Parts: sequence; C-alpha cells; structure tokens
Amino acid sequence: MLVERFPENPLITPKDVKPSRSDYQVVGAFNAGTAIYNDEIILLLRVAERPVDKKDDEELAPIYNHATGQIDCLRIKLDDPDLEPLDSRVFHYKKKLYLTSISHLRIARSKDGVNFIVDEKPTILPEKDYENFGLEDPRISKIGDTYYICYKVVSDKGVCTGLMTTSDFKSFERKGIIFCPENIDVVMFPEKIDGMFYALTRPVPMLIGPRGVWTASSPDTINWGRHKPLILPREGMFDGGKTGGSCVPIKTEDGWLEIYHGSDENDKYSLAAALLDLKDPSKVIARSKEPLMYPQANYEVKGFYGNVVFSCGAITKDNGEVIIYYGASDELTAAAKTTIDKIMSTLK
Repeated sequence: MLVERFPENPLITPKDVKPSRSDYQVVGAFNAGTAIYNDEIILLLRVAERPVDKKDDEELAPIYNHATGQIDCLRIKLDDPDLEPLDSRVFHYKKKLYLTSISHLRIARSKDGVNFIVDEKPTILPEKDYENFGLEDPRISKIGDTYYICYKVVSDKGVCTGLMTTSDFKSFERKGIIFCPENIDVVMFPEKIDGMFYALTRPVPMLIGPRGVWTASSPDTINWGRHKPLILPREGMFDGGKTGGSCVPIKTEDGWLEIYHGSDENDKYSLAAALLDLKDPSKVIARSKEPLMYPQANYEVKGFYGNVVFSCGAITKDNGEVIIYYGASDELTAAAKTTIDKIMSTLK
C-alpha cells in the first residue's frame, strides 16, 4: 500500500465541532492546514455551517454582512424559476452563484496526531467585505518564526487568495488579498529560494487553457509575479480534469516533493506527487504515474460531496514518515501515513 489510513478515521466530524451560534449547525469540518506549535500538531480546520431551520422546500445561502457584522440568510423556494441548484455546495439564483454554507477557520490540537481537541469557539471568522461568503482551505507555511497562512476568501465579488500571519496561533494579522479572482489553492514554500519567496498557485482560465498548478515568486509575500505553468492536467488520467497544490512542499535531497490534488473527468479527487527542482521550483523533475491516494473508504466515497480526498497539509517526521491530513467528501477530516520513499516510488 502506498498509504495507510488511520484506523481511527475519521478523526474529526461535524458532530465534534460546536457551532459558532446556537441557531446554526456544522455541516463540515475538513481541509485543514497543518503546523507544529509548542509540541502540538495544529489543524486549522475549515468549518462549514448553515442555519438549523433550513426547510425542505427551500435553498438558502448564509452571507456575512460587513456593514452590520452579522450573517444574513438568502432563502429561495425550490419552485422559484430563477433558482438553479448545481450540487450540495452551490446554486445559481438570478444568474449569481451562492454557497449553501458559510465557513470559518478553527483550531484543533493534538499531542499524538490522532486524538484532537477542537476549540469551542471559532479562531478566525469572516471580517472583511471580501470574506462575506466565508474563509476556506488554509495552507500553513512556517518561514523563520512566522507562520504564513494562505487561505481562500469567497465573496460575491469572486474567489481570491488571502494571506494572514501569526507567531502564536492566538493573534492573526490579515495581509489582504495576494491573488485576484480566480487564483486559488495557493501554497507557499517553507523557505526562501535564491532570496525570493515561492508559491504554487492555481489560476482558473475562463476562455482558453487548463486549470492546473502554476508557480509564482515574490520579494515580500505581498507582490507576486514571474508566473509559470507547472503541473497541468493530463488528459485521460486520474488528474485529467484539474490539478491544484495541496501540501506545503517537502524539501528532500532530490528536490521539492509536492503532494497535489487532481480530479478526473468525473470530478473524482485523488492525491498525487511531483518532484520540483530545489534551486528552481518552476521546473518539474518527475511526476506521479499513479495516484498516491484516491477515494476508497466509505467516508471518502459518500458524504456531503462524495468521491473526494483533498489535503491542505501534511506533517513530515525525521524518519521520513509523512502524515497526510485530508478532507473526505467535503465533510470530514481523516489522516493517512506514508513515507517519502513510497511517495517517490510513484514518480516517473
């Protein structure tokens, strides 16, 4: 086996997370960024919520109101001719896209990497006008003593990438939007390369071109340029639909090892790997010929949005073991362990 799923899976489910307010329910706790802080494994969870009073004959969208600091709710009857349901996550209404839940970020902590205690209160709630549909899918890169958190910000203006920093996971400083719509799945490398910060990005072309992983570099983490395509979809393969960065790249003697996600033409999400040049990560040395991991367990195949394994972070140990924390079916948090050697064996 290339990966070994934890027998305790799923590690965190919606019922393990206290709602941010009494009239809401948690529908997802998944896609967590990972870090080690004070000898604890930190998962910065995406927690998706919606009102408990949703009726069977309606669709709804919770929306943060920046002017009032409250969450309003758009409610649409299912027989409304302007409503176009798309899937369990989104719908169109009067030709505008809405989300069926709103997400915030919340910390879960563990000493052993298996048993997590989820904070009772949200860590980071929507606050800015560019966050009125929620905060999603953080990736955490430690550079020096600072943790850089790239996260997806969603609003009626578009899907962007925001950046915030912390040194203690208590106070967080928002740096604003660093990539405009729609450039997401941003993962920063854990150190400077030739004096520059590097990141993996995923622009979404509207007219021409595939949805795949690019690279970008920056002198200061705020101003990004030198964009180059890198890990693009491969037609007819498990990652032929789209690709995106997942985990923070792992530095090895042979190159930067990136665990990325890819979906096929049926929107089944798998995890795979690519090896990038140490001195110039815009160059691919090798790439997985087979998935490292694909949906197999029942909690991965079925759920809020089935057939998805999607990672935002991994923990690497000194002995070469890699623990991948991943979202299953856009609902749960699970984990699997592997080794750098096993990941390397999938490359060609």
